[in-house]
Amino acid sequence: MKQNYFDLTGQVALITGCSTGLGVQMACALANQGCNIVAVARREDKLKEVATMIEEKYNVKALPVKCDITDTNMVNACVAKAIETFGKIDILINNAGTGAVAPAEDITDEQFENELNIDLFGSFRMARAVAKQSMIPNGYGRIINIASMYGLVGNSIAPCSPYHAAKGGVVNLTRGLAAEWGKHGITVNAICPGYFWTPLTKETLETEWFANYAKGAIPTQRYGNEGELDTTAIFLASRHSSYVNGVMLPVDGGYTCV
Repeated sequence: MKQNYFDLTGQVALITGCSTGLGVQMACALANQGCNIVAVARREDKLKEVATMIEEKYNVKALPVKCDITDTNMVNACVAKAIETFGKIDILINNAGTGAVAPAEDITDEQFENELNIDLFGSFRMARAVAKQSMIPNGYGRIINIASMYGLVGNSIAPCSPYHAAKGGVVNLTRGLAAEWGKHGITVNAICPGYFWTPLTKETLETEWFANYAKGAIPTQRYGNEGELDTTAIFLASRHSSYVNGVMLPVDGGYTCV
């Protein structure tokens, strides 16, 4: 009998930043494997569209939940609503994020604090709530933090020191939570994407100067295409990836290998 190692039928995944871009792509990828989806973001109208699309296309259940991950009360309520609806949360993908691009000497305190509050503290808030309310009591969980290749290295083309700091924090937060929660049957890993087309990056990636830079800096000589992050998310979400814990997995066309 053949074994489908990536079957997620009946499982529940909560995905932040799930109103557009990579969040929606990963939600669709998991739904394609039979996973029910809790789509979380701030734009309720977009969330409802995404949830309807997922249910119609993949024949799974999808729950849209409006939530600002910088608000602890909203995060706790969001997780409680997901558990009330589905009874559990098996998978968490911390995908919500932002990016302040400016020379370090011109970055304001507010910009730096906002970056950390969303990308780093927001990921922790959601992981804490999901672990406490569902994963630790159930003795099972898969947490996938979306960090960045910029959490592993610096860069000389797009000054964004707060983003580097926040995503570097996500990288080591991943290690810390993996070490602490492994005994509960929870794995915590991070995906470190390179340059992917999203509404947040489109304006920069389409410029000629950045395209020329990327061609020389990325061994594959191109940006990431839609869907090229999906299999990594499915792999880390799999029940059978139970011995993969505390890993930072770059999906960057080789950017961080040179």
